[in-house]
Amino acid sequence: MAGNAVEITDGNFEETILNAGKPALVDFWAVWCGPCRVIGPIVEEIAEEYGDRVVVGKLDVDSNGETAVKYGIQAIPTLLLVNNGEISDRIVGVTDKASLAAKLDELL
Repeated sequence: MAGNAVEITDGNFEETILNAGKPALVDFWAVWCGPCRVIGPIVEEIAEEYGDRVVVGKLDVDSNGETAVKYGIQAIPTLLLVNNGEISDRIVGVTDKASLAAKLDELL
């Protein structure tokens, strides 16, 4: 996976997202998902623009089903916003960059 977002897996979710020590955004996606291809570039832009202030990750649900099931991901794309190890918001489906950035700004 190219870009600024971190690849999140079942194995690194807790360490990278829950224990990040700063706000995190996780994009639950799959290669075959059309709407995921729409939101993917937005997630990458957020990763680039927020830099070290926020952890931005992408989790492929086909390869990492355990985490997707644990967090009740029933449709993709689903974006989870995490703050202090807790889910603070959930966005299901495609959203615009301004709305996503506003939600992240609330956590900073």
